[in-house]
Amino acid sequence: MLFVYACSADFLDTKPANVISTAGVWDNADLAVQVVNGVYNALRADYATNSGYDGDLHFYDYRSSIMDMDRNWIWHTPTLFGVATPSSTEFLSAWKRYYELIHRANDVIANIKKTPGLSDGKKAQYIAECKFLRAYNYYRMNILWKGVPLYLEPVTAEECIKGRSTEQEIWDAVLTDLTACVEESNLPEKYAASSSEYGRITKAAAYSLRGKTYLWLKQYDKAEDDFRAITKMGYSLFGDYKALFKEANERCDEMIFTIPCIENPSGYGSVFNWAFGNRTTSGSGWNNYLPNPAFVDSYECVDGKPFSWDDYLPGYSTMTPRERSVFFLRDNLTDGEIKIMGSYGADMKQYLPDGNEARIKAAYANRDPRLAMNVITPYATYLGGVTGSAISYTLRWPYRGADAEPYDIRTDTNDKFYYLIRKFVYEGTEHTIMERSPIDIPLIRYADVLLNLAEALTEQGKWEEAIPYVNDVRNRVGAQALNSNDYTTVKGLDDMRQRIRKERYWELAFEEYMFFDELRWGTWKEKKFYEGNGLMEVWGNTTYSYMWGGDYLWKWAVPASEMEKNSNLVQNEGWNN
Repeated sequence: MLFVYACSADFLDTKPANVISTAGVWDNADLAVQVVNGVYNALRADYATNSGYDGDLHFYDYRSSIMDMDRNWIWHTPTLFGVATPSSTEFLSAWKRYYELIHRANDVIANIKKTPGLSDGKKAQYIAECKFLRAYNYYRMNILWKGVPLYLEPVTAEECIKGRSTEQEIWDAVLTDLTACVEESNLPEKYAASSSEYGRITKAAAYSLRGKTYLWLKQYDKAEDDFRAITKMGYSLFGDYKALFKEANERCDEMIFTIPCIENPSGYGSVFNWAFGNRTTSGSGWNNYLPNPAFVDSYECVDGKPFSWDDYLPGYSTMTPRERSVFFLRDNLTDGEIKIMGSYGADMKQYLPDGNEARIKAAYANRDPRLAMNVITPYATYLGGVTGSAISYTLRWPYRGADAEPYDIRTDTNDKFYYLIRKFVYEGTEHTIMERSPIDIPLIRYADVLLNLAEALTEQGKWEEAIPYVNDVRNRVGAQALNSNDYTTVKGLDDMRQRIRKERYWELAFEEYMFFDELRWGTWKEKKFYEGNGLMEVWGNTTYSYMWGGDYLWKWAVPASEMEKNSNLVQNEGWNN
């Protein structure tokens, strides 16, 4: 397997050993380095694999409130519908992915010290990198399972018979590994974009993850210290938010920890483009994941005023979803389309044949600029390239066709009218291979750190000190700064807490942060399983709904097959019924 955790040619040409513990591998420096690269390679499994079908189903943020999955794929996530059991594939798949990397990392940490031909400094660097990667996976496992078996030494499959360590014991192990990283003199704070080592673990990544761990533990003073340390390491916000997620800028100073990707037929690209795109995207995307309308509505007006549909369409909130579908109809409907929409339940008395599109577009204009950069909204244009030429398509309803003017956006869901994702999706013909995007996947970036720092300060009662860090993020996109008018005036600690949380939604949308944030904040149930929830068309008509099975869902089930193989494992409460 090719390791692509950096983009220099010499780094890309290395291959990890097929079997990490092969006799003799630690006697050869080149093979030993390949094994280290193989640890990084296992990190890809959550986001990008050799198979698009595997990669897209491992995403997490469709479990959060910001987006939903196309109805054709919902059987992959039974936890959202109250039908999950310990035998559900989503639990075993994640368990195996995380332990695969952990066991690879343990081999390196235990054995690379005896490899000839490597300097002591290189050995220390590689050990620290693998400790970070091991900590990263235990961090995620602990969030999901609240205590798992802790393996810090190489073991065979037959020796994997430990019981579960407690949640606190796993946090302690994560902190021990990350502290070793931040104290390792052979790890740099940051790599230059031109460095052949770019993509490897840095002290900044270790400080970031340790700070996030302290947030989970509510040790906010320690989290503050770690996030402040990163502000002195040369990182900064990239000037153009939309361009930040383009290949040309993937090594900018905002990126702290990423999965670098390459575009080639063999794999090792990101599948975000494929899963987030649409059928007019170059290579033909699948729009498996769709922005949630409540999330879209949360984006405030550009002056900081909370968005309300009734400000643009009086009476909107009192109408049924089907009635208000009238506002989203294209201009100049045919008689047949008018009849269909009337039968559907649209309040056609309010239809404007020559101004319907302009009226609804006004509701999306003058909003926080990140809305238009992250989401394709009704009657917004999108530059697609599926035909081999760059063509401007428009999201319209009812859908008429994408093959001739006026070029509607074609999707997998043309019988419904959903919001579409714009972030990470190809524009024009800039790339061609659908599920092999070269756009790097950011796991930690500087904006995330600044908002984490603001949260750590606020939770200590120092919310006024947090305001400049939030404003740094807002100013970058041209959003109204906090405390600059009546709408943005912060009214105290709880108000600041909510503003930081909203800021994370708007800034980090579709980057795989929000499910873990909602678990940490304890808001997941109320945000995802509220009355009337589910995948919805833009006007709120529900395609399917989620069902809260019980509070046991806050902890994932230990996979049934692992319980069968290891009698020392104890199941999380509620999953035995």
